[in-house]
Amino acid sequence: MTTAYIVDACRTAGGRRGGRLAGVHPVDLAAKTLDGLMDRVGIDPAAVDDVVMGCVTQAGEQAIHVGRNAVLASKRLPQSVPAVSIDRQCGSSQQSIHFAAQAVMSGTQDIVIAAGIESMTRVPMLSSSSVFKQQGLGDFVSPGMNENYPGYVFSQFVGAEMVAEKHGFSKDQMDHFALESHRRAKAATEAGAFDREIVPIMVETAEGMVAHKVDEGIRFDATLEGIASVKLLMEGGKISAATSSQMCDGAAAVLVVSEQALKDHNLTPLARIHNLTVTAGDPVIMLEEPLFATDRALKRAGLKIDDIDLFEVNEAFASVPMAWLKHTGADPQKMNSLGGAIALGHPLGATGAKLMATLAHALKAGGKKWGLQTMCEGGGIANVTIIESL
Repeated sequence: MTTAYIVDACRTAGGRRGGRLAGVHPVDLAAKTLDGLMDRVGIDPAAVDDVVMGCVTQAGEQAIHVGRNAVLASKRLPQSVPAVSIDRQCGSSQQSIHFAAQAVMSGTQDIVIAAGIESMTRVPMLSSSSVFKQQGLGDFVSPGMNENYPGYVFSQFVGAEMVAEKHGFSKDQMDHFALESHRRAKAATEAGAFDREIVPIMVETAEGMVAHKVDEGIRFDATLEGIASVKLLMEGGKISAATSSQMCDGAAAVLVVSEQALKDHNLTPLARIHNLTVTAGDPVIMLEEPLFATDRALKRAGLKIDDIDLFEVNEAFASVPMAWLKHTGADPQKMNSLGGAIALGHPLGATGAKLMATLAHALKAGGKKWGLQTMCEGGGIANVTIIESL
């Protein structure tokens, strides 16, 4: 079987909802990220076999095949490059990486871009369902689902609270976790740790056109008192907006190639893709599946948790990575070492590729070998990707 390699990975800096990226159409934001990737790797864009674009809310400006539209809006990729748009909820662009790698490993394609896009400003979360429901056109929960799960609510917010309760986390513990996310992101930004992975996006501001290249969600002056004062998401719960991932606008792209493509195009790989795992479990607690998916991925890869040098575990809510740490026994210093989505933002369909950009470059910069990335996803699904830095 052919080996799949990551040549480069890049992302936009996150934009707050209503912030600096709010004026950019999501198709154009994705296209600019694809162009940035092509500029970095320097190959003939016509050699790209496919673009796999993750996007969760495929409605409005992200409707009618956002992946293909991004190619058509690109200044680098010709119209001969095909694309596909996929939805595995928050794991959409991590699944893009999996599909790209599987295409390469099967020998059917040699050069594939795995990417993701989400403008949570311009296409609000859940609008692909809520707009239809408001118009009397039905809901995504079917009679069959209700029959199989009578009386249950399929909600990530409820799931996050269930994870916190099951694993015994207090509000104070989650507040401390959120503060550490901001502190790590602040330190990483000030040290230039994200410079290699970020594609600057020119945006219009009151001061004129500027390059957006710093994650807008980081609270550089975050305090425990400030985090603790934020209103809870649910009455009687423990989780607040401050201990949840930030709504975010962003895009990311990863170039996945075969060994033959490395030779043909004189490319230097950043990492080798070692393991691709996806599992599914309880759709009600929903967000706990990364714990069990990690167990399976490590077993299939023949690795132990202590063999892994860095982890990216998406901070959808503080309770999720905290439960993952408790379950796996991983070193907390190795997880989200540059901060996570609580500080940096979670642009839904783009986050999988975004985290891979951070993981691959951090491994390389630190001279480390093994990296593992995992994501909780709607419906009780989780992806795990293990890479070897080269």
